[in-house]
Amino acid sequence: MELTYYADFAVRLVNTEQPVRGEDTLTSVEAVRGLFGANQQTARRASEADVTRLRAVRTRLRAVFTAAAEGDEVRAVDLLNALLMEYPTSPQISGHEHRDKDDKPKWHMHLAENPATATAGYAAIACMGLAFSLTDLGVNRLGICQADPCRNAYLDTSTNRSRRYCSDRCATRANVAAYRARKRLESGRTAEKAQPSAEPTDR
Repeated sequence: MELTYYADFAVRLVNTEQPVRGEDTLTSVEAVRGLFGANQQTARRASEADVTRLRAVRTRLRAVFTAAAEGDEVRAVDLLNALLMEYPTSPQISGHEHRDKDDKPKWHMHLAENPATATAGYAAIACMGLAFSLTDLGVNRLGICQADPCRNAYLDTSTNRSRRYCSDRCATRANVAAYRARKRLESGRTAEKAQPSAEPTDR
C-alpha cells in the first residue's frame, strides 16, 4: 500500500464538517469507527472521547488545507509538522495480503498501528499520508472546494494541476452558476441598450 493512500484519511476527516452549512457528521462513536473503513483494529478502541479529540484534529487539518489553498506553503507545512510531532507513527515494510504471480510477497510500506487511542492512530495515519502527498505532489495539490457553499478538502491528483472542486457534482454546480450569472449580466446590458434615451426638453 502506497503511503500517499493514507492522505485520504485526512480528506475524509476534514469533510465530516460543512462549516458554511453548519453541518457535522462526526457526532458519535459509530461515526468515528466509520472513518477507519476496513481498518477496524484501531477503530475498535474508539470511545466517546475520540469524537471530541478527532474534531480538534479535524480543525487543525482543515487549517493545513486552507493555508495550502491560499498559497501559504510555509504555514501549511508548519501546521502539518506540528501535527506530525504530536501524532508520530512507525513506518514498516509489509507484504501481507499482497502476492505476485509467483506467490511471493509484494513488499510495500505500511504504517504500523500501536496507538494509545483511536484518535492517535487515525491522526498519525492521516498526517503521515498527507505529508507524503505534500512532499511528493506539492503543497499546491491540497485544495478547498471553490463551489459555494461547499468547502470540502481535496487532494488534486490531476495531471495538469487544474482541479478546483472536490467533485464533479460541485464542478457542474459552479459551472451552471457561472453560466447563469453571465446570462443575467448579458440580459441586463441588452435591457439598458433597449431603453430609449430621454429627449431634451425645450425651456
